[in-house]
Amino acid sequence: MNFMDFTLRKGVVGLATGAGAIYLLYKAIKAGISSHSSIPTSSPVCIARLAIERERHGKDSGELRRLLNSLETKQDAYSKGMILHSITRCVYLLEAEEHSIKVLELISTVWDSELHIAGLRLLNGLPLPDFAHPQLRRVMPSLMEILQTDSILAQVQAVRLLSHLAQKNDLLYDILNCQVQSNFLNLFQPTQPGSLLFEVLVFAERLSEGRSSPHYRAVNWQYNEQSLHEALFGDESRLADRLLALVIHPEEEVQIQACKVIVSLQCPQDFGNQPSSCHTTSSCYNEGDAS
Repeated sequence: MNFMDFTLRKGVVGLATGAGAIYLLYKAIKAGISSHSSIPTSSPVCIARLAIERERHGKDSGELRRLLNSLETKQDAYSKGMILHSITRCVYLLEAEEHSIKVLELISTVWDSELHIAGLRLLNGLPLPDFAHPQLRRVMPSLMEILQTDSILAQVQAVRLLSHLAQKNDLLYDILNCQVQSNFLNLFQPTQPGSLLFEVLVFAERLSEGRSSPHYRAVNWQYNEQSLHEALFGDESRLADRLLALVIHPEEEVQIQACKVIVSLQCPQDFGNQPSSCHTTSSCYNEGDAS
């Protein structure tokens, strides 16, 4: 499905909306970085029209328009990349909060790994307002599915966003009750890239801390059998075995983060001041250092 079909089907009025800008920028940046040839004329023309429309409604100073128009002239690869970078910064500044809702809809509707990477990177760089939480709940299954794809870059961006959301009290249950594949713990295999392992371990630590907090434990939550909660913290979970294997991982930051997850599992927040419940802390770090 091409982007125009998508916008028409969703009833997006004009290309001046955030999702349109993101998608066009994503395509333009991709073309500018991956090719030394000139950007297809349709992209800068469409983006210029977007800028003109925005300026007509008094929403920008004209800087974006000038940058976009400069794409019409012949540029070398470096200059073109710098212009595209400046355009992206302008879009960030112009609509920091409208973008989040539209990008969430885009990444959960168009199944394209490069689009997922671009959209998730943007979301990870923007403040997510509270009014976006209902939409976040709706796209949570898509975020979890992206985390379980075979695109490392998309997985890293998805788990970073989920780690951030796991710190929101009103979203924690939605994340933990999200359905995952039966092989979800393969994300914790030592053979995974260190960058991904580190991020999923941070995610696990934040989930563990969140579910151990007095605020969360005040409610008797019910989880489905295929939920993330059961995969990580259920009676049949093999997470502990995976964590022990990662304590001797070649990369130190993975070792340390695996130890942090182990400690968080054994030190509930409301008992964190009792040394006897956290006796494994030093031994875990010693084992990691010894490796």
